[in-house]
Amino acid sequence: QVQLVESGGGSVQAGGSLRLVCAASGSSATTYGMGWHRQAPGKRRELVAFIGSDGDTTYSRAVKGRFTISRDHDKYTQYLEMNNLKPEDTGEYYCLMVVIGQGSWWGQGTQVSVSS
Repeated sequence: QVQLVESGGGSVQAGGSLRLVCAASGSSATTYGMGWHRQAPGKRRELVAFIGSDGDTTYSRAVKGRFTISRDHDKYTQYLEMNNLKPEDTGEYYCLMVVIGQGSWWGQGTQVSVSS
C-alpha cells in the first residue's frame, strides 16, 4: 500500500516562501513520477508541477519561475520550493505519485495560505 505524506504548508504573507515536502512509502518502483496539484476553495484541482521518471519538469503557467520541484529518487521524496508567493497561491496542496502500469496515489494534502 503506497502512502504519501505531505508537510511544510502554513501561512505566509505575499512575497514569502514555503517549502513543501512529500514522502512516499510502500513503493519499490524504480521508475516513477511525482507531482503537486492544488485546489483553491470553490475551484477545481489543478496541476502545479510534475517531475517525470526521467527528471523532466513541468510547471503550470501560474507558478513557472516562482516554484521549483525536485526530488530525492532513492528516498521517494519530492520537494516544492515556493517563492514570491501570491494570495492566489492559497489552497490545499496535494502530492501525487504515478507508477506506469501500477497506478497513482494521492496524499491527504497540506494547506497553504498567503495573505496580502
